[in-house]
Amino acid sequence: MMTGNEIRKKFLDFFASKEHLILPSASLIPKNDPSLLLIGAGMAPFKKYFTGQERPPRRRIATCQKCVRTGDLDNVGRTARHHTLFEMLGNFSFADYFKKEAIAWAWEFMTGELGLPAEKLWVSIYEEDDEAFAIWRDEVGIPEERIVRLGKADNFWEIGPGPCGPCSEIYYDLGPERGCGSPDCAPGCDCDRYLEIWNLVFTQFDRDEEGNYTPLPKKNIDTGMGLERIASVLQQVPTNFDTDLIKPIIEKTAALADITYGGQETDVSLKVIADHLRGVVYMIADGILPSNEGRGYVLRRLLRRAVRHGKLLGIDGPFLHLVADTLIEIGQEAYPELVEKREMIREVIKQEEERFRETLQAGMNILAGYLEEVQKKGHGILSGDKVFRLYDTYGFPLDLTREIAAEEGLQVDEEGFSQAMEAQRERARAARREADGMLVGEGVYRELSGVGPTPFTGYDTLAGTGRIKAIIRDGEVVAEAPAGADVEIVIDRTPFYAEGGGQVGDRGTFTAPGVRIDIKDTRSLPGGVIIHQGKVKEGLLKTGALVEARVNGDFRMTTARNHTATHLLHWALRQVLGEHVQQAGSLVNEERLRFDFSHFSALGNEELRRVEGLVNEKILENISLEIYVTSREQAQQLGAIALFGEKYGDEVRVVKIGDFSLELCGGTHVPATGAIGSFKLVSEGSVGAGLRRVEAVTGKGALEYVNTLEGVIDRVVSALKTTPEELPDRIGSLLAGIKERDKELETLKGKLARLQVSDLVAGAVEVKGVKVVALPVEAKSMEELRSLVDALRAKLPSGIVLLGAAQQDKVNFVCSVPRDLLQSGLHAGNIIKEVARVAGGGGGGRPDLAQAGGKKPERLEDALARGVELIREQLG
Repeated sequence: MMTGNEIRKKFLDFFASKEHLILPSASLIPKNDPSLLLIGAGMAPFKKYFTGQERPPRRRIATCQKCVRTGDLDNVGRTARHHTLFEMLGNFSFADYFKKEAIAWAWEFMTGELGLPAEKLWVSIYEEDDEAFAIWRDEVGIPEERIVRLGKADNFWEIGPGPCGPCSEIYYDLGPERGCGSPDCAPGCDCDRYLEIWNLVFTQFDRDEEGNYTPLPKKNIDTGMGLERIASVLQQVPTNFDTDLIKPIIEKTAALADITYGGQETDVSLKVIADHLRGVVYMIADGILPSNEGRGYVLRRLLRRAVRHGKLLGIDGPFLHLVADTLIEIGQEAYPELVEKREMIREVIKQEEERFRETLQAGMNILAGYLEEVQKKGHGILSGDKVFRLYDTYGFPLDLTREIAAEEGLQVDEEGFSQAMEAQRERARAARREADGMLVGEGVYRELSGVGPTPFTGYDTLAGTGRIKAIIRDGEVVAEAPAGADVEIVIDRTPFYAEGGGQVGDRGTFTAPGVRIDIKDTRSLPGGVIIHQGKVKEGLLKTGALVEARVNGDFRMTTARNHTATHLLHWALRQVLGEHVQQAGSLVNEERLRFDFSHFSALGNEELRRVEGLVNEKILENISLEIYVTSREQAQQLGAIALFGEKYGDEVRVVKIGDFSLELCGGTHVPATGAIGSFKLVSEGSVGAGLRRVEAVTGKGALEYVNTLEGVIDRVVSALKTTPEELPDRIGSLLAGIKERDKELETLKGKLARLQVSDLVAGAVEVKGVKVVALPVEAKSMEELRSLVDALRAKLPSGIVLLGAAQQDKVNFVCSVPRDLLQSGLHAGNIIKEVARVAGGGGGGRPDLAQAGGKKPERLEDALARGVELIREQLG
């Protein structure tokens, strides 16, 4: 039997012998292609080669490309072939060979390398493609009756205007027992007899907007063969899930669930878990982390569906990270990055699974209630607002709710869900608009629409003259403003940087003869108008006046240090933690920098030291920054990183540091890294699922931070009468002493407890022949009170214990009844309920042990007395 790994290698080796460049699988994250969320086809990484936008490294290329498609999740596990992740074997020609070679080589590989019997192979062609028909019949030698002509829907590849063409598909005949029984059964039939295993696309036309087809001067070949499908044929198994690429994953899950695979109702869940986990593992390996948007949401959906199916199998704890090991062993030969990132993959999966399990059961209970309510009403549809509540509160993806509802024969109101989702987005947009408002509402800024964007001169200078174009005071555009007025000012050009890209706006002054304005902040309005917020300190400010605008140089420099440091930090984090690290927000001001990024766990001390060390190394190297403007497309081709939340035009500003950092950035920076001075991380923490935040200081800020820490150390050293070098040992000695005293204290507490138990036993009264301890005690917590009761039960195994302990504004009770008295009608839960009621509370519990609380500690004695009465009554 040929293994999946052997098939993959045979394919690539075969096309290497045909002078193809063998490339590794591209990342599942499309490179510089915003039209794609994930790579879903073997040709997807080569789109720009097919369209002529870029030149390929070789005219002939072959790959085994990992792909993810999620358009048909409901069928995964229920059919033999549906998958979210699959591997696509493909050979490609960019204006080199065409139909003749593509068909001949496909046949040679199928019958020669793989040894498939020729009589089992059928082909389909586009109904008008006589050229392909002739090649298959006359040159390959396939009998005419095994060549099926199909229409455009089946055998013509096109997606809107652009390159397109006919295709030819190779089918394997699985035998009449898999068919529909019709004498006309052939490729194209809806039954399972003929399995499509290889699609050859002949890109030979260019379709225009009117639907006209013009022959391309340079024709291309794009082929795709699913590795799992061809493996199922060669390994003679009924489904892709039974191949050696997937079945070991199923068997591992089955072992954890203590069930068997094959012919069972649980098979669907086992298949779903195996399929979805494949997608999850490969996506994480490529740097995708769980989130509520984009690729991260696809990953989260798959993982949560797998968790839910694990729960259906009776698996209670996290298990997917354990099954991932089996998957990594299968894929490591072709994808060594799986081994390199094993620990990260396992940790991300485990954390996400644990996080979802915390809310899964609660969400399932809520959903069960919703579904029961729908069934009682008999209308069969779960409302969109309830579906959204499950999504928003418990993290239930829409398709998970839909799947669970379908199992109960119900539908979900998807339109209502979409409306609720949009309403939430609108609320978020409104909140952002409100937050973006500055000193006054937005209305006044509409009056500035004719002013036009403000030219920014501050990259090259910190000072310049500008003419006042508008003054805003108290929410209105005014002609002038006196001393003491809070104002917002627009000038015709400015050296002041407006807040953006995480960097705060500049501060400084506007001056004119007899006039001075202190500028406290600078922001930009939609449309590029720059607003300077400040206070008139001297004179009368008038529209049309010429002012000297001067940025506070120290403020700009300290901010620039921190901004350049964020670029170094971003690079260092990716070096230490991995390429999955992506910026998710930042704040850069004159005091410190804050950087949010995607990562799945807290950074350890060693990781933090390595990040800090790498940044300081680059500072010491004093690397000059290169800053230039280029086209967005050119910047993307150079590999520049686009930052979170920013919108870019056709022209972008690129900040390059050495050969290691290249980012799109409109902020201000130091001329060389040495100007940063030094860099010190001061904090690290979580700001959400899969998001971490670090804060740091640079330059003088770093020196001040270190001086502050040294001051703290000096005070500690003085208080402990030691030296900085001996401080760790001194603290260790003190902690050891405290630990020893804690032990002594626990020993004394034990002795006191034994004495207290003895006193309580001595205070027992006899009620109808039964020893009863019903007394107030001192106990700081319910746990301490229960411990006392347990100790008394050991001393009085046939006695009844009822203890109460008052604590400021509350009182706790615990009652114990021996099992040999339960038959007489005594019930600890009923006793404690009545006792607590006297003290203004309530509670209950088992017949043999119960606890309760009250709000009236002053009624403690009365409550215990009532307890004794109840015991006497129940003992009859």
